[in-house]
Amino acid sequence: MEPKHTPLHNEHVRLNAVMAPFAGWDMPIHYGSILDEARHARDAVSIFDTSHMGEFIVKERAGSSSLDRAVTIPVAKMKIKRCRYGFLLTEEGKLLDDLIAYRIEDGQWMLVVNAGTVDKDFRVIQERLSSDASIENISEATVKIDVQGPRSLEVMKALVGDTIKKLTYYGLDFFNLMGGTFLISRTGYTGELGYEIYIDSRKGADLWKQLLSHPAVKPAGLGARDILRLEMGLPLYGNEFTEETTPLDGGMERFLDMDKDFTGKQALLEQQKRGVVRRLAGFTVDGRRTPRHGNRILAELNEVGFVTSGVFSPHLNRGIGMGYIDAGRSGPGGEISIDTGKGEIRAVLEPVPFLKNTSIKYSEA
Repeated sequence: MEPKHTPLHNEHVRLNAVMAPFAGWDMPIHYGSILDEARHARDAVSIFDTSHMGEFIVKERAGSSSLDRAVTIPVAKMKIKRCRYGFLLTEEGKLLDDLIAYRIEDGQWMLVVNAGTVDKDFRVIQERLSSDASIENISEATVKIDVQGPRSLEVMKALVGDTIKKLTYYGLDFFNLMGGTFLISRTGYTGELGYEIYIDSRKGADLWKQLLSHPAVKPAGLGARDILRLEMGLPLYGNEFTEETTPLDGGMERFLDMDKDFTGKQALLEQQKRGVVRRLAGFTVDGRRTPRHGNRILAELNEVGFVTSGVFSPHLNRGIGMGYIDAGRSGPGGEISIDTGKGEIRAVLEPVPFLKNTSIKYSEA
């Protein structure tokens, strides 16, 4: 797909941001030190331009929801002004994408999808909807800015007032902002208390500047976001999730509504009977070296899997990562080696998240 140049593109260039090098992604890799940006998100507040993400509006009568059959999320049962995480699958149960559904009102949802899959997702969902339903791609008209960190409530109160306190975890509502009324949700992909602002693209740069005027706020890019999400053991489409994997491979059973019909369900039921061959697992490295995507995972000199993501964690002061490992060896505590191509790194399988007691579900008393 063609690069999506967000309305914040010129602002990032002005800040001398290093831009990510592949099509469809316009999020800066960093603004300064990647490690400092990751630390600031854990200590105060960082903002992320995630405008590259895709947004679709689906309208349909809830009682006969073809959208409900298109995705694993029980969209017809969702409460209004709530969000749910789930998947878009092939008939074979393979992962086309992971996404978040927002139920805006009785017969209206917003789907937030990954940047590199926008066109594919739109086409697949459109094909699965009934003739009574409609879908609109609003991605180009929408700027999405994520406000993440333990002090993000303070920043959001300064932006939209005390009413922001009513937002609970995985909730959404509309707030007066920048001369209009716009959707704000509270989910978070960093493990910290966090909000996502969806605003008219024409107002995006002004909102970015206003957020940066708060003394607690600094910008952060793709590099810091990758550290933060891996510290929480959160998967990324294109790394942990691909069209070669299923939600069961990734241990994502809790995001499948097996009480309803959806595309790919039968294949997943059959996989459950057979059992998974490899499981997604987390690991910590003995030292500061960083495993890389595609590195082989070894146990007792045998290849037992491969690395999907790896970073150096400034908060744990060691390398961490995730990868697919033979199911019989994927339990916590197992010792493995990572073959980097330039030697081996000792590692131990660990349960995720790697970081505990973060601020993600914090609420003001």
